[in-house]
Amino acid sequence: MKKRTKIIILAAMVLLLGVTGYLNIALNNKVSDLDPPTQTTASYFAAYRSDRESTRDQEMLYYDAIISSPTSTAEAVSAAESARLALVGQMDKELVVEGLIKAKGFDDCVVTISSSNVNAIVKAAKLTDGQVAQIVAVIQSQLGTNIENIKVIPIE
Repeated sequence: MKKRTKIIILAAMVLLLGVTGYLNIALNNKVSDLDPPTQTTASYFAAYRSDRESTRDQEMLYYDAIISSPTSTAEAVSAAESARLALVGQMDKELVVEGLIKAKGFDDCVVTISSSNVNAIVKAAKLTDGQVAQIVAVIQSQLGTNIENIKVIPIE
């Protein structure tokens, strides 16, 4: 293939990724406008996990496209490989922390990790100080995050 053709294919893939994201947002807004919010806690956690998985699948495809493109520079390939590995590492950490929090007796939880904060959304009407301390202890032991950067949110 010619270099120009490869660039056009890669640009088309990036454009499709953008269109997919836009359509996802537009259709979700349209559906939420039609239906009153009757979402249960269980469906909140399932929907969040589904959205997170979908977004991450798109990110992985984007990184894979850069890595496999013969027109990508060595720097772009290296950056995409690093970003891909970081994303896989973050996914693994979130899964481990979620599992450990559930092992403490909580019905369900979702953990999000950003560069400076960790959020734990837990299925519970209320959390006692002891329960919050358990969750914070799990997060600190697994991620080494300062307590100031941890947010625990109960959702019934």
